[in-house]
Amino acid sequence: MNRQVAGWITHRWVKWVVLALMLVILGGLGSFGAKLTSVQDNDIASWLPEEAESTQVIEKAGSFYDENTAPAIVLLTSDAPLTPADLAAGQQAAQAIGALEDVPVGEVVGPIPSEDGVAAQLIVPITLDDEGWEDLPDFIDEVTDAAEDAVEGTSLRVDVGGPAALGADQAEAFAGIDGILLAAAVGVVVVMLLLTYRSPILWLIPLFCGLMSVFASQGLVYLLAKYGGLTVNGQSAGILSVLVLGAGIDYALLIVARYREELRNYEDRHEAMAHALHRAAPAVFASGSTVIIGLLCLLFAQMNSTAGLGPVGAAGIAVALLAMLVLLPALLVIFGRWVFWPFIPHFGDPQRTSKGFWARVGTWIARAPRVVWVVTSLVLIALSFGIVKLDATGLSNAEAFTTDQPSLAAEERIAEHFPAGAGDPLQIISNAPQAAEVRSVVAGIDGVDAASVTQPQVSGDVAYIEATMTVPSDSTEARDIVETARADLDSVEGADALVGGNTALNLDVQEASAADNRLIIPIILAVVLLVLMMLLRSVAAPLILLVTVVLSFAAAMGISALVFHYVFDFAGADSSFPLFAFVFLVALGIDYNIFLMTRVREESLLHGTRRGALIGLAATGGVITSAGFVLAGTFAALATLPIVFLAELGFAVAIGVLLDTIIVRSVLVTALNLDIGRHIWWPSRLGRDDGAPPDQPPNSSESTAKMPVSAQAPRNQTS
Repeated sequence: MNRQVAGWITHRWVKWVVLALMLVILGGLGSFGAKLTSVQDNDIASWLPEEAESTQVIEKAGSFYDENTAPAIVLLTSDAPLTPADLAAGQQAAQAIGALEDVPVGEVVGPIPSEDGVAAQLIVPITLDDEGWEDLPDFIDEVTDAAEDAVEGTSLRVDVGGPAALGADQAEAFAGIDGILLAAAVGVVVVMLLLTYRSPILWLIPLFCGLMSVFASQGLVYLLAKYGGLTVNGQSAGILSVLVLGAGIDYALLIVARYREELRNYEDRHEAMAHALHRAAPAVFASGSTVIIGLLCLLFAQMNSTAGLGPVGAAGIAVALLAMLVLLPALLVIFGRWVFWPFIPHFGDPQRTSKGFWARVGTWIARAPRVVWVVTSLVLIALSFGIVKLDATGLSNAEAFTTDQPSLAAEERIAEHFPAGAGDPLQIISNAPQAAEVRSVVAGIDGVDAASVTQPQVSGDVAYIEATMTVPSDSTEARDIVETARADLDSVEGADALVGGNTALNLDVQEASAADNRLIIPIILAVVLLVLMMLLRSVAAPLILLVTVVLSFAAAMGISALVFHYVFDFAGADSSFPLFAFVFLVALGIDYNIFLMTRVREESLLHGTRRGALIGLAATGGVITSAGFVLAGTFAALATLPIVFLAELGFAVAIGVLLDTIIVRSVLVTALNLDIGRHIWWPSRLGRDDGAPPDQPPNSSESTAKMPVSAQAPRNQTS
């Protein structure tokens, strides 16, 4: 940050104007934050690209069914064959459910007896309004109550399954996601800030700025969704609060740490903060910009949900940067040195870069840096082999939850008496003249209940057919049937047949996610490389750091895969999991590279690369580690939700961030800096002269290893 700009932010009078202005801006945006839920679109069809076959079916089948209608299946079972009285009670249940407000009049189908004679089912179409997804839990309760009241006095048991019931369970799983995650994340942040600062006061200021960032970012995303067409769902909204709070506190930790250093060098706290911002702000801004650019790379995704997360997260990081680079410094200088009590940094106090844990680690690494980085790399490579246990090919409905769900239990009971895919049929669209041939092909597909294939409904030149599968609609076998159906129907000349339905939607989601992984991961790596080159003014260092980033990610994925398989007993992972984990681990993990290497470069200009590496580690090791624990803890809060995808993402990011901060940045990168020396800055001028003073040989690793890290002399700058 320009020294003059930093001086104005922390000026003894202007700071009050800055405070008022930031409170107005962030508070104004935050006033819209509570409305974010109202603009969320959790319909799976809205997540897919327009060219997906299942999306095209939804668009073309609008004249045959209401796309805002989801079926629920009411299962009535008895321990003995159903009697006429049981079927009459089932009819009364159908009438009672049909009288509910959101059920189209006269459209409840059933009761349909099962072949074994001990069960019957009602198919209940439920019409959803714009916010119907959130209302589903209450409505499913109403359907259940109506059915149970109607069959009271009989031996019939009532279970409710089908897509609508599953949607209700999903809605409950995501209910209050913002509040739950934020509360869990805040708890982690408070503990980490107390441990880091060991002050009963100081932690309140970064936390206040972090919470202001969260609420303001939610408001900004609401406005973008309401008026800018941005796609937001429960998943991205939940991740937003965790991302903004974790990243924002990371930036605050770096700024506060540098401010504490400068308070020992400057008597006037305003001068100290101006100098701290001048030195630390470029690293913070570069870090935040890298995260923003990395997230915006998600706009290349086919999946609308993935593409939407990009600008959602980017907007949040932008707000966090604004709060931490402007509001936080103003508040710190307003409150003064006393907020650090009981460990108040005074003018003239010695710097602590010459002692402490990370200074000792640096001295240990400097004894044999090549051995350290080779051994560390081999260990990380060994850990990465665990990735062979990562089955990121999608999850069934039952596998997608970490807890038992009523709709899934109902589905199991339904499958005992009816075709497993009942209530969730394949939907086929074709040209009307070829409809009969299309129906014949569909009825002949292995895994399709031939008797369930409906007669074509025709509207204009388009025909619509439904078919029930004999296997669960969320199973791998069902997705195979969809692929077979699409291949077989392609051979019907002139039919232009398309296969849709929930199974096809899930298949298209997995395929689009896999394609996004192959496309976006290389793009993000290229972007990160370019940002590092511009920031460090080097080619060698960014390339080396990029390799450490990939190695760190691979090791984190290997550890996570083994834990998922052998500890948590998860069945697999969603196809989008590798991409999400990569984005957060690389885009956020690069922050720690930037925090460390910008300080190393700053010190290298004065002391040479090897000594600069030790000073950089001693000065930033503590704050980077604290930042890593904060970010890991906030992402671990995702595990509080009963969704496997979020639990896996939270664990992977948490373990990856800890691995990155404790091992990769602090040990591996420092060892590489010490071993390679000035050549790491190639081809810049620093790579040639190393910036070392004349009396210190720039490439003397032996002398560097023995040399203590000294403190800077204080500057007597009074107001």
